[in-house]
Amino acid sequence: MDITYLLWLQEFRNATDNVLSPFLMWISDFAANSLVLIPVFIYWAVNKRDGLFILIAYSLSNVINGVVKLTFCVYRPWIRDTRVIPYGNAIKTAGGYSFPSGHVMDSSPVYGGIAVLTRKKAPLVMWVCILGIILTALSRNYLGVHTPQDVIIGTILGLLSVWLASKITGYIYARPERENMILLAGLIIIALSGAYIALKPYPIDEIDGKIIVDPNSMILSSIGPLGMLAGMILGRYIEKRYINFKAERLTMKSGILAVIGLVPLAFMDHGIRVWLSFIGKEPAKLVERFILGLFVMAIWPMVLKLFKAGEN
Repeated sequence: MDITYLLWLQEFRNATDNVLSPFLMWISDFAANSLVLIPVFIYWAVNKRDGLFILIAYSLSNVINGVVKLTFCVYRPWIRDTRVIPYGNAIKTAGGYSFPSGHVMDSSPVYGGIAVLTRKKAPLVMWVCILGIILTALSRNYLGVHTPQDVIIGTILGLLSVWLASKITGYIYARPERENMILLAGLIIIALSGAYIALKPYPIDEIDGKIIVDPNSMILSSIGPLGMLAGMILGRYIEKRYINFKAERLTMKSGILAVIGLVPLAFMDHGIRVWLSFIGKEPAKLVERFILGLFVMAIWPMVLKLFKAGEN
């Protein structure tokens, strides 16, 4: 049934001359590449606690996605059935295993977190975010790169991450003296997850003499989220102990400083990995994501605190 559904969407794409495909491709790319900048901006400039909540949800969702992908090792739709032909260059950003959808698990915690925060004060924003979750999931099916199971379970796991993040955030703000225990637990989870994905066996299936999915490539893609979560954990510890910056309401100055901070953050994404390529792909990606998490949680907040001190 899942392949039949994808083939039906494919026929619709072809019959309509791909009129909707560019828009849904943009929705998909935005979810994977740009959406996370919104909670970063919130954390730096609007409301520190709210931003932290969404960033925790996002990071947890990414780690869960990697572990689940490498547990089930489900092949992409066009490998399961050669009649499935993804739209355009969508296949280039859809390598590796299929289940659950990474794009959906990137977007669901961000859209879902914002929806939770705005459900009372700005219900219109909440409904826009719900629409964003639906469109992102639909886009992955429409483009032919994921099955319905991939996006449904991805959405559920992404929203589960929102629930977990709300519990974690509530706990550390209610009992700040116990936060270090939560941070330590996070590091233990990172270590166990890393050992699991590195040591478990993977299928080595071939088509025309070529491995369908290179396990090493998938391990590499799952290392990044572990590195980012580790960077966020260390950054949170440093920020709370030594920086303690404030972000309680959006002002012109806080907004401008946050936007300025997003510029190096965007350039650092993938750029650091190139500079560190001499140490190997896996260590370079781990260090890159670690630095990104540290930058978001502590390095730029330190800059914000310095500018605030300069006011006084």
